[in-house]
Amino acid sequence: MLYCHFLWFEESTQIALWYNALSRSVFELINTIWWGIALGIAMLSILTPIPREFVTSLLGTKKGLNGILRATAAGVLLDLCSHGILMVGAKLYERGASIGQVMAFLIASPWNSFSLTLILIALIGLWWTLGFIVLSMLIAISVGLIFDVLVAHQKLPENPQTIDLPENFRFWPEAKKRLRQTHFNTAFFSKMALDGIKESRMVLRWILFGVLIAGLIRAFVSTENFSNFFGPTFAGLGLTILAATIIEVCSEGSTPIAADLLTRANAPGNAFAFLMTGVSTDYTEVMVIKDTTKSWKIASFLPLLAVPQVIFIGWLINLATN
Repeated sequence: MLYCHFLWFEESTQIALWYNALSRSVFELINTIWWGIALGIAMLSILTPIPREFVTSLLGTKKGLNGILRATAAGVLLDLCSHGILMVGAKLYERGASIGQVMAFLIASPWNSFSLTLILIALIGLWWTLGFIVLSMLIAISVGLIFDVLVAHQKLPENPQTIDLPENFRFWPEAKKRLRQTHFNTAFFSKMALDGIKESRMVLRWILFGVLIAGLIRAFVSTENFSNFFGPTFAGLGLTILAATIIEVCSEGSTPIAADLLTRANAPGNAFAFLMTGVSTDYTEVMVIKDTTKSWKIASFLPLLAVPQVIFIGWLINLATN
């Protein structure tokens, strides 16, 4: 009799062996990331009550490098998945953010959120996570600046909207005012905790989906074959980018798969490319950008500008570590 997690098989059939590998992998991954999930839910509880105009104010009204840097920082700080962030990005465009700021915000944010960062640290370690964050921010800044240059040279249409914030809005004075008006009692903290759990449901669904995908890969693809197909070669990098483009997985779901690319395939550049390419080529994101900006040209320039940079950096990472 072969014992697997939650099930027993009378004999060691191939199905039993596959199921054993799948259940063991899922069990190990959940044991690895549970603390990141728990802290992520806590962070969502804290961030949920914060009004979105505070995020908008962080972007500023200045164009150029200053505005792009602020948009990138706002994208990193906002704790939402790649699909949830689209709603915020669309609203920022409607409120007058430049197209460069919107693109930098979208590229920087999906898996750099606080909860996903904690999970990625649990899966691949602190230093790889920090390295991926810095590199993704550099790509976000680069793409945002190129978009603004293209708009300045009238190659792309300018945002017809203007910044829409309350008159005389100031971040720190308004923050202090809101804090004084807030009653930190049992009802407040109970609502905050409940909202955090509610907001985390979509995130948890995609995390579990990604864990299942990673478990299936471990069950049906041997480490040797996985390394051969998705290893630190240019062909492996290309196959990784193709897979990231085809597979519609939210940022939470892509994190366990990216971790496997680093740990099992020994291809950290492919892991970075998988995380970033899924953001840059996601057809949902492209369509939302098209509908928001009313421009196919703007939407198509996101993958055209971002993917080559992702490929180049992924290739450099693999070259430096193998």
